This record gives sequence, C-alpha cells and structure tokens, in this order.
Amino acid sequence: MALVIVGMGVALLLILMIPCKLNGFMSLILVSLFVGVMEGMPLTSVTDSMYKGIGGQLNDLILILGFGAMLGRLMSDCGAGQRIAKTLINKFGIKRVQWAMLITSIIVGISMFYEAGFILLIPIIYSVVKETKFPLMYIGFPASVALSVCHSFLPPHPGPTLVANSFNASIGKTLLFGLLIAIPGAIIVGIFFSKTSIIKNAKTKIPEGLTTSKLFKDEEMPSFGKSVFTALIPVILIAIAEFCGVFLPKDSVALKYIKFFGDAPIALMISVIIAIFTFGFGCNRKMDEIAKSMSESVKAIAMIILIIGAGGAFKQVLVDSGVGNTIVAITKNLNVSPIVLTWLIAALLRTALGSATVAVTAAAGLAGPLVVASGLNPCLMVLATTTGSIFASHVNDPGFWMYKEYFGLSVSDAIKTRTSYTCILSVIGLIGVLLLNIFVH
Repeated sequence: MALVIVGMGVALLLILMIPCKLNGFMSLILVSLFVGVMEGMPLTSVTDSMYKGIGGQLNDLILILGFGAMLGRLMSDCGAGQRIAKTLINKFGIKRVQWAMLITSIIVGISMFYEAGFILLIPIIYSVVKETKFPLMYIGFPASVALSVCHSFLPPHPGPTLVANSFNASIGKTLLFGLLIAIPGAIIVGIFFSKTSIIKNAKTKIPEGLTTSKLFKDEEMPSFGKSVFTALIPVILIAIAEFCGVFLPKDSVALKYIKFFGDAPIALMISVIIAIFTFGFGCNRKMDEIAKSMSESVKAIAMIILIIGAGGAFKQVLVDSGVGNTIVAITKNLNVSPIVLTWLIAALLRTALGSATVAVTAAAGLAGPLVVASGLNPCLMVLATTTGSIFASHVNDPGFWMYKEYFGLSVSDAIKTRTSYTCILSVIGLIGVLLLNIFVH
C-alpha cells in the first residue's frame, strides 16, 4: 500500500504541473502533504518532515547555488564564458563540441558534487550555446550525463565513499574500477544517446537573468588562462582537499584547514572573491557594475531554490513515512546474485525516495553481510550499490528539478530526458560490474 500511495503522489504531481500548470514549488509542497497524510503520518510529523527536508536539502546547497550563480554571472558579463566556449570550439572543432563538454565535465565532476559541478558549468554551457547556435540540450546534455556518472560511480563522492567504508573496500581500487565503467557509460549515453529523438525533440530555453545577451569582441574578453583558472578554482581546492584526505592522518591539523578551504561552498566563495578582481576590476568594470551582476544572478535563481527545497521536502516525507523499509522487506528474500540484488535494492530505493544517499546507505546495510558470505570483490559490491542509486531520477529527486529549471524544460521533457538517461546509465553500470566480476576476484 505504501508504494501505491507513492505512485498516487507522483501522478498527482504530474497532474498539478502539466494539465493544471501549477508551478513546481506549490505542486511539490501540496503533494508532500498529501503523501504524508495518506501514509498515516501525524499532521505535525508531516510538516516537521517537510521542514527537515527543505533545511537538509538547502543546507549547504543554498550557498553553492548562490555563489555559483554569482560566479557564473560574473563570467558571463565580462566575456569569460564566451572566451572558454570559443577556445573549446576552436580546439575540438564545431563538430566535436559535445566531446569537449563531456571531457570538461568529467574533469570537473571527478572532484565536485553533481550540484556544484552543474552550477560551475552552466555559464560555460550557455556561452557555448550562444557561440555555436546549437540547441541547449545538445550542449548541456553530455555535461549533465558526465557529472551524474562521476557523482554516482566514483569516490571521493559521498555515496561511493560511504559504501566503500561500509564494505572495507579500497577507495583507490573502487575509483579505478569505477572509471572503467564510468567513461564508456558517459560516452554511450552523453554522446550517442543524445543523437536520439528523445533528446533532440526536447524543448529548452536559457532562463532569463542567468547570462548576458551581449556577444563580446575578442579584445574585450579576458584571456583563456585567466578565465579557466578562475572558473576551476573550486575544482582545484576540492581536489587538493580530497587528495590530502587520502594521505594525511584524519586528526591532522593541516588537514582540517585544507578540508575547510576545500569545502564546496567555501571554495566557490573564494572563487567569487577572486572573480571580483579577475572578471571585474581586471576587465575594467566598476564595483557598482560588479555588485549589480551579483545581485541580479541571485534574483534569477530564487524560484529554482524554492523548487529544489520543495523537492527536498517531498523526499524527506517519503523517507520518514517508511517507504524505504517497505522496499527492503520486499527484496531481502529474493534468491538472486548478490551483485544484482544489491543493485536492485538501491535502484528501487532511489526510485521510491529520490535520494541516492538514502538508497546507497540502506542497500549497503542490507548487502554488507553478502560481501563476506559471497566472497565477491568488495569494490565491485560498492559499484553495484552506487550504480543502482543513479536509477530513475524523477520528480522526487531535487537534482531532477535543478536539471529541469536550468535547462528550461517542461516536466514531461525533463522526465523523458533525465529519467531515461539515469536509467540507462544505471543499467550500463550493472552490466559493467557483472563483466568486471568475471575477471576480478
């Protein structure tokens, strides 16, 4: 019955947003209340769960969104985004621009969360679109796919790292095996799947206020080196923190400072401060012009923040109502391969709850004894869990709403593109793990 109610909630959400044309924020809040009450939660518990979900979702993400929007607008308003886009196009060629975005996104995504990497790449994506006149989805889709792959398949991202620690698996080997699956998966989905009518027919638009409509002359733009350095400061700081975390003792004083500056919100804040000089004063812009760009960028993401927060409310209601326990109870007695079972549990939890973290945590707890009993390589069991956790991102996933809003998609087109690509990536991941299991013991 719990899963039936979840299905009713999703159906109601689609009805409110598509035929009724109610905005995503209001729709998600109403559906969260509906599902919580129908699942038998006390009224006060429903609202408490929603508040917890909103707060938990926007906890540090609101800083990432805010600083990311500021950095993106400063890049856009001085021509740095256009410079990066133009250089990428010149190096790779107009026909291989999707490969340029895929490779750039994998480099960024190895050390950054999906949300932070997405926010960092969005101004570059917009600039490439304006420079090439290609559809937004043609340019942005490979970038989103690459970030999703890195976030779900590779340590040091939280899901893979959490499961690796739970299974006593080597993080280094997990990263190596993950790359063997992630790179082909990103190419198959990000490049080849993007050629299908599902992606080509999706109608997109760049949201107003997040970029400038001006096309700069060559002499007006900052250099490629300055543009890339400023844009990649968050990636560099986060990568240094993760690298040092592997080699320095956990109680090291130096590591605490390094981790502080490598925290995504702090790293983005530092990049915004530096951008004020490189993209502001360094491009002969006055402080009032710089401040205006930053203010307008935040106004432009107000509704996006509300929608993502509401997505967090919906997710938390599903978690607190016990839907996850129902999924685990249904699957725990199935007589199938430990790899397939672990993947299946993670995939079902992800589909029902919308949270990859909850999915990998619950699946890891159930599959932990199987790692020892089966004798399978623990690194492969980690990847079975994390590849399952990317399955079927849809309306209960806050990342789905970020993807939808920044690409200006309708709900139906977001489901067709985002939900389909996460399902395909997840299945490719499972196939990859099963193939590796033939050779790795």
